[in-house]
Amino acid sequence: MTQVIATRRRTLAAACLGALGLAITPWAAAQDPWPAKPISLIVPFPAAGTTDVLARALADAMSKRLGQPVIVENKPGAGATLGADYVAKAKPDGYTLLMGAVHHTIATSVYKKLPYDFQKDLAPITTVAMVPNVLVVNAAQAPARTVAELVAFAKASPKELAYGSNGNGTAQHLIGTQFQASTGIKLLHVPYKGSGPLTTDLLGGQVAMSFDTITPVLQHIKGGKLRALAVTTAKRSAVLPDVPTLEQAGLQGFDIGTWFGVLAPAATPKDVVARLNAEMTRIIKSPEFAEKMLAIGADPIGDSAAEMATRIREETVKFAKLVKDGNVTVE
Repeated sequence: MTQVIATRRRTLAAACLGALGLAITPWAAAQDPWPAKPISLIVPFPAAGTTDVLARALADAMSKRLGQPVIVENKPGAGATLGADYVAKAKPDGYTLLMGAVHHTIATSVYKKLPYDFQKDLAPITTVAMVPNVLVVNAAQAPARTVAELVAFAKASPKELAYGSNGNGTAQHLIGTQFQASTGIKLLHVPYKGSGPLTTDLLGGQVAMSFDTITPVLQHIKGGKLRALAVTTAKRSAVLPDVPTLEQAGLQGFDIGTWFGVLAPAATPKDVVARLNAEMTRIIKSPEFAEKMLAIGADPIGDSAAEMATRIREETVKFAKLVKDGNVTVE
C-alpha cells in the first residue's frame, strides 16, 4: 500500500511539472542554475600587461553582476598558447573562460603544431576592446624623435637594435617583422612572456624599443621615460593625439592593432554563452567601463558572439599572409 501511494505521488508531481511546461532534462536534474560557483578567467600572459588589465576590469564588474566571484588566473607562456590550450581542454560548463587576443589568430599560422584548434575548440563570447600598438624607444638606447631618425640611427649603428615583444608569434613580433621589411633595417627580436617583464627591461635599457600596446607604456610615455614615435593602427590614438601613425610617418599600408576578447570551451552550453555575452556587453557598453578603457588607451567594443567569430576568421586569414610574407615560424 505504501509503495502504491509513493508511486501515485511521483506521478502527480510529474503531471504538475508538465502542466507548468517544465521539462525534466538530465542537465536540469544534474546542474544548479548557472552560475553556482566562482568562474575562472584565464589570462595567457603575466600580470600588469594589457590582457591582464582588461581581464581584471571585466572580472570585477562581472562578479558584481553575477553574484559569484570571477577570478583572474595568469597562465603565461609560448606566445599565449599555453593559456588557450588550458581553456580549450577545460570542462565546458561556463566556469573556465579565456581572455583571448589577436595573438591567437597569429599563432595559428606561426606555430607549426598547436595542441588545439583556436576556431574549433573555443567558442567566442564577445570582443572586449581594441588597443593600438605603439612604437616606443628608450631614448638612451635609441636617441630618435621620429621614425625616420630611428631608421637612420639603426642603419648607422654598429650592432643591431633590440626590440622586445610579448613572445614569439605575438602581434608585437609580427609588427617588428613588418617594420623591418618596410624600412630595410635589421633588428634583434627579444621575446618575453608578457608586457610586464618587457616594460621593465625596456625602461632599464636591456632592449631599445618595442611595439607593445599602449596600455602598459602609457604612463612611462607621459612621464618622459619612454618616447613614442608612432602608433601602428590606421588612425591616431585619442590618448596620444600628437603621435603620428606609421603610415603618416612614411610606411604605407601599415595597420595592425590588438583586440582582446573572451572565449569559452567549444562545447559550453549555448544558453550559458548567451548569458555571458549579454552580461559582458552590458558592462562593456556602460559609461563607467568605457571611461576606464579610454583612460588606458583602449576602445571598448562589446560585439555579438557571431561578430567575434567573424573577426577571428578574417584576422586568421589576414595574418596567415603576413606570417608567410615575413617567413615567421616557431617550433
